[in-house]
Amino acid sequence: MHQLTKTDFIQYLNCPESLWLLKNKPEDFPKGEFSLFLEKLIKEGYEVEEYAQKLFPNAIKLPDFGSAELTKQEIDKGNTQFFQATFVTEKGVFARIDILEKKEDDTWHIYEVKSSTSIKKDKKHNHLKDACFQKYAMLENGYKVSQVSIIHLNKDYVKQGEIQPEQLLEVVNVTEEVNSIYSTVVNEINGAINYINKETINLQICSCKEKTRSNHCDSFKYFNEDIPEYSIYEIGRISAKKIIELVDQDVFAIADIPSDYKLNDKQRLQVESVRQNQPIIDSKEIENKLSSLEFPLHFIDYETYASAIPRIDGVRPHQHIPFQVSIHTMQQDGSIEHYEFLADELELPAKLIEFMEASTGKSGTFISWHASFEMSRNKDMLEMLPQYENYLAYMNNNMFDLEDIFKTDYVDYKFHGSTSIKKVLPVLLPELSYDALEVQNGTMALDVWGRLVLDDDFDGDKEEVRKNLLSYCELDTLAMVELYKYLIQDE
Repeated sequence: MHQLTKTDFIQYLNCPESLWLLKNKPEDFPKGEFSLFLEKLIKEGYEVEEYAQKLFPNAIKLPDFGSAELTKQEIDKGNTQFFQATFVTEKGVFARIDILEKKEDDTWHIYEVKSSTSIKKDKKHNHLKDACFQKYAMLENGYKVSQVSIIHLNKDYVKQGEIQPEQLLEVVNVTEEVNSIYSTVVNEINGAINYINKETINLQICSCKEKTRSNHCDSFKYFNEDIPEYSIYEIGRISAKKIIELVDQDVFAIADIPSDYKLNDKQRLQVESVRQNQPIIDSKEIENKLSSLEFPLHFIDYETYASAIPRIDGVRPHQHIPFQVSIHTMQQDGSIEHYEFLADELELPAKLIEFMEASTGKSGTFISWHASFEMSRNKDMLEMLPQYENYLAYMNNNMFDLEDIFKTDYVDYKFHGSTSIKKVLPVLLPELSYDALEVQNGTMALDVWGRLVLDDDFDGDKEEVRKNLLSYCELDTLAMVELYKYLIQDE
């Protein structure tokens, strides 16, 4: 009999077949890379738990990998508060509860600790179902649960001095919400137990075949080997409803979509690109947009650091702090100058802003890729450092998003339904590549820089790491410059 943990249960809800494969054919299950960033997230989850535990100073901390027998022994001794209490049911449901408290009426109060700033109720991960799972395991062991709460980070908390757990965290009573879905979740738990203990299942298809690409399981390709390269799942922002309709018609290739099938204008352009085997380019619209930009053009990209627990004063949980910027400035005569800044420590980004203003002044147009990110960071910095309002407001009022060109005016099926610069660049300018870089993406940059400046035991070559970070950020803005040149030459 296979054991079912809370993590297993969430995987089952997303894709039963994927969980069956993991439990019954682990050697065939795709092994995703355990990234340094994932390690960071896990570590931060433990940090949030540590602050939550400070709300219960008299609780007994059970071993991280303690047994259900040990938990029962401690309860039988008359203890009333526990961290990491463990329960296992006869059917193999395994639960480890973050914080457990016995009430005066001999019933129990379950606390689930989350490192998010809200209670998530989406299809991919539902905190209320997590809590139901924990409650089920206790009830099956003969304990009465009368209250369930979720402890999460307070999104409005701003660190000022020593962190006070009562201010950092919110304790939300979700008992009624848990009770309202409990019977449904119990049926799902029983379904999961039965499913993972099946001897065989159909290995030629999984439930994700009727879901959008962002909701596919890790083993999607294992179960669906027949999906073509340019598939319906690549159509930008296609709904699950339309995926189901097309699957029901046995349509998986974009090229096979019926000509009268209803899609929005952007999606239709992508389909046409596949059918014509070439990009769909609106040269006039591209010319209109790019010719309206005021020189000098400042191609700009931030790298940022964020953490669940704020590390410095003036910062909220998970708030991004820019620590690096690359700027390529192009004058009207085509001359280009590069400016770059990389912080030596985690601090409010006053030095970075001063560097940018000294480099660009309040002139011309700022160009970024997915500009909402840079604009949001500017708004954050304006809140942290209001003395730089004039410059940051000028940037946001004069910001152009180069990515927008590739949403409607230059559509190529070879982008695989994405307008990410990592998808566009290899198609249009394959000679510019991230492949040889040590730092491959923004997530890696965040992690590497965080270790460089915050880890006292960092044993890498600091100068080499700085060089790698600068090279990555520089390529982001150089890529924008070259794509801009490509577009104006193509007009």
